[in-house]
Amino acid sequence: MSVKEQIAIEILKSLHSHGHEAYFAGGCVRDKLRGVEPKDFDIATSAGPKEVQNIFTKTIPVGIQFGVVMVVEQEMAFEVATFRTESNYLDGRHPGTVKFSTLEEDAKRRDFTVNGLYFDIKTQKVIDLVGGQKDLKAKIIRTIGEAENRFGEDHLRMMRVIRFACQLGFEIEDKTLEAVKKYSDLIVRVSPERIRDELTKTLISTQSSRGIKLLDETGLLKHFLPEIEKMKGVEQPCEYHPEGDVFVHTLMLLDGLNNAPIELAMGCLLHDVAKPNTFVRAQDRIRFHGHDVLGAEMSEAICKRLTFSNAQTKLICELVAQHLRFKDASKMKISTLKRFLSMDRFDLHLELHRLDCMASHKKLDAYYFCKEKWEELKALPPPPLKLVTGKDLISFGLKPGPQFSEIIRRVEDNILEGIIKTREEALEFVKSLLSKG
Repeated sequence: MSVKEQIAIEILKSLHSHGHEAYFAGGCVRDKLRGVEPKDFDIATSAGPKEVQNIFTKTIPVGIQFGVVMVVEQEMAFEVATFRTESNYLDGRHPGTVKFSTLEEDAKRRDFTVNGLYFDIKTQKVIDLVGGQKDLKAKIIRTIGEAENRFGEDHLRMMRVIRFACQLGFEIEDKTLEAVKKYSDLIVRVSPERIRDELTKTLISTQSSRGIKLLDETGLLKHFLPEIEKMKGVEQPCEYHPEGDVFVHTLMLLDGLNNAPIELAMGCLLHDVAKPNTFVRAQDRIRFHGHDVLGAEMSEAICKRLTFSNAQTKLICELVAQHLRFKDASKMKISTLKRFLSMDRFDLHLELHRLDCMASHKKLDAYYFCKEKWEELKALPPPPLKLVTGKDLISFGLKPGPQFSEIIRRVEDNILEGIIKTREEALEFVKSLLSKG
């Protein structure tokens, strides 16, 4: 038993000692039954939010209007929620009316049967009021009650059902899946932040490719990532891409992922996003000139639309912009190659290239070349690139301007090439450049 679970049990016991019902609820019960260690332990209780705040020393009223309080013990937070019913979902996401109620009513308002389970530490038994154990055993995701009602209340549940199917490796029950298809247009009412969160969890699951296919088949994907749908049917040169069109190729990259960082997953999803816009057939040859550059621009717009952070957006766009450079790596000047290998998170660039190759021609020469050179470069101390500064150039009589960057860049190239090793050599090199005009 983990320390976190032990603390959660003590919280349950404290609620019991004050005369309240209290149970583990939702995902932690589901995961325990699957033999998976839960990341979080949520608690459902008959105690009202004010009573919870009075019982525990440190609490955070994260959703007190919905009866949700975070209890903090030993710097770990636990969600404690009062049994409740919800109604009047005016915005397709949040209930307009919340009433504190019973365990039975609390179970009915939850999303999916496998998430509607409770565990009583007193009896050491699961409380199943919605058929969750049966669906868990059958590996099925099914809504509690009528699927159309559940999705009508909270439109984000349509993305959550796909996310859970991919995270757990479960099938989606037929009526539940049909309801997603029927109401997929309503996803436009959900905030980009919530869509991004669910998309992220789907992409970093072990079934990211399946997730994109399900999002596409249900009609959800076209509402927040129409650029991916445009990849379908876009031909590629068969000598390099025997696997098929751009959409199939992209899904194959995602197939190679396994709990990858979201930046790599998004880089794989978007690396060829501009191919539909740059498709050209000339003399029976297919070309996608500039799809790396345009792809980076499109990726930036997509990341901003989905409200990824600036740091995430920058890295995702770099992955897209640089993904074609590997093929020329063995022909690069030493200085150019070292700059390439020194890019931030080159490990992700390298992995995207490997996945790209394995999803097409399967030739890994450039991958192994760059991997070897990158390992060699990491083992060396970083070269002293700043041997010449702007002040030095001013002392030579130059005025700040574009020439500054050009000269400093040439000095750095020679340092990377191993031609310049000391500051004195760097200054002599600058003098020789200036003497030549």
